Amino acid sequence: LKAGGAYVPLDPVYTGERLTHILTDAAPAILLADKVGRDALGEDALAGLTVLDPNSLPDQPDSNPQVPGLTAQHLAYVIYTSGSTGTPKGVMVEHRHILRLFDATESWYRFNRQDIWCLFHSIAFDFSVWELWGALRYGAKLVLVPHAIARSPQELHQFVCQHGITVLNQTPSAFKAFIASYVANPLPDCLRYIIFGGEALEPSMLKPWYALREETLPQLVNMYGITETTVHVTYRALARHDVEQTTSPIGTRLPDLTLYLLDKYGQPVPSGAVGELYIGGAGVARG
Repeated sequence: LKAGGAYVPLDPVYTGERLTHILTDAAPAILLADKVGRDALGEDALAGLTVLDPNSLPDQPDSNPQVPGLTAQHLAYVIYTSGSTGTPKGVMVEHRHILRLFDATESWYRFNRQDIWCLFHSIAFDFSVWELWGALRYGAKLVLVPHAIARSPQELHQFVCQHGITVLNQTPSAFKAFIASYVANPLPDCLRYIIFGGEALEPSMLKPWYALREETLPQLVNMYGITETTVHVTYRALARHDVEQTTSPIGTRLPDLTLYLLDKYGQPVPSGAVGELYIGGAGVARG
């Protein structure tokens, strides 16, 4: 990123077909892959690529060159989504899109350098953008969650306690399993936020949580968004009464975005009518 390049995350758990499609479509200048990554791709997919093993990077020079001419409009990353056709398509997000995400949410969260985040999600899932760059943006600490621990609610609970995590990001389905592990083992007081994203929240699933806790820290927050709008679009701080709702409360838009509810002809729908949500503003990725 500092050199003006962008990253295309590849998850070794993906099928070889999906990984090969992404590599062919993105045509990266360099591929960073350890043995696990190379085995997942297969030798045929590596043909013609410049492959570097990240384990060898500490042996490289530690010089700090400055590259002139870089701007916030430079590409930061390309994350591939399945798309409406099922064929992975790359979503191109610039530096400015990431920076404004945290500027737009600053007044709600007040993240700081004392926070400890954890990278729970795959870097090929855009929720990881919020986790990774959120920690770095505020000079906070980021702890990587091993894959096996991320799949075990009990071990994740221990991990959160052990590392003093203050910002935990979860899909609702993952948190539903996490609640069960919390019943027997309370969470540490240092945990400030549990932020939901990545899928729709079913509010009633939080009833066991609020049955065990007062409405104090950690604050539960629901955020809606898609990859094409740089992770998050809306914000809603949750409270006990929200568990009675039958739909996912997505809250209010980020202040630098505009939301439109339109019909099939692209016209605004009247109040109370059903429509499709359109999103505009500073978070929309390249076309």
